[in-house]
Amino acid sequence: MKFELIWFDSMGAKSSCVFVETEDVRILIDPGIAAMQPSFPAPDYKKILWREQGRKKIKRFAKRADVIIISHYHYDHYLPNDIDIYRNKTIFAKNPNLYINESQRERAFTFYQKIWKEILHADLRLEESREKTFRDPAEKLASMKMDFGDYNERREELMEKGRKWFERLSSKWQRWGWIDEINDERIKVIYPEDRRFRFGSTTIRFSAPLFHGVEYSRVGWVFMTVVEHKGFKLLHSSDLNGPIIEDYSEMIIRENPDVIILDGPMTYMFGYLLNKTNLNRAIGNAKRIVEEVDFDVMIYDHHLPREQKFRDRTRDVWESARKERKRVLTASEYIGEPPKVLSS
Repeated sequence: MKFELIWFDSMGAKSSCVFVETEDVRILIDPGIAAMQPSFPAPDYKKILWREQGRKKIKRFAKRADVIIISHYHYDHYLPNDIDIYRNKTIFAKNPNLYINESQRERAFTFYQKIWKEILHADLRLEESREKTFRDPAEKLASMKMDFGDYNERREELMEKGRKWFERLSSKWQRWGWIDEINDERIKVIYPEDRRFRFGSTTIRFSAPLFHGVEYSRVGWVFMTVVEHKGFKLLHSSDLNGPIIEDYSEMIIRENPDVIILDGPMTYMFGYLLNKTNLNRAIGNAKRIVEEVDFDVMIYDHHLPREQKFRDRTRDVWESARKERKRVLTASEYIGEPPKVLSS
């Protein structure tokens, strides 16, 4: 198995795009990119330049790919307007009908309208919803029973609000028209959550929908991807934000991949959308992964290098890697360059 880090946050634009190649199949994971936020310490012209450089590189590798994977519908994980890159490909994309929030559903709907119009030369037709009941994905999480000390009361208030939010949202999934998968010689679109697919001696596996961050994250759901070929395994976490949830770090530890593409906590939002308790959870979970997984390399990047203090805020993870003598790097460091946030 070969892999190439196409674009990541440490390269100057928001992305976690990876190209994986085996003797059986060429796979592009999360081909999206977005410019850095206003607080990123670089001039706007550089942010735009890095975004466009990344976009061009992603499109070049999309031409080479047989399979394109879209873990969710945030712009740093898929290109919504460059529809031609999806032509003649097999697309494994987050199910747009369920375990999805309103904003991502709207983006997905627009995306599939464009695919139908530009590739299939027809109008997208919605079918009747196929699902009527939905399991609350937080119910079976061990993290829901953890003791957070002084934070317990506040956390339970947030979890109760989250349960009500999930009930309201799942009632909408019952009413929304269903966007069908596509099986056409011009493009195939498959919703792969909790399934596996074989391409010769290569297996691509997908997790069930996972929260994008904390339990009941209003940002929605994503899936993890595992590519395995002749005993060698690469795992791409998408947007687990750390992972914050302990069950998700346990999943990664059980997989024991050779290569981990792990997104970190959004430290640049510390004190706003990320509190101290959840930052500590993310650090502890990543530290466990470093200590317990026998990996060749872990790319610890997406979300992290958006602010200059990211190493200080996650110091325990990097220190653990040093003690364990394991390779934990940002994507830019992997290719021999310093993170843009530290050098721009």
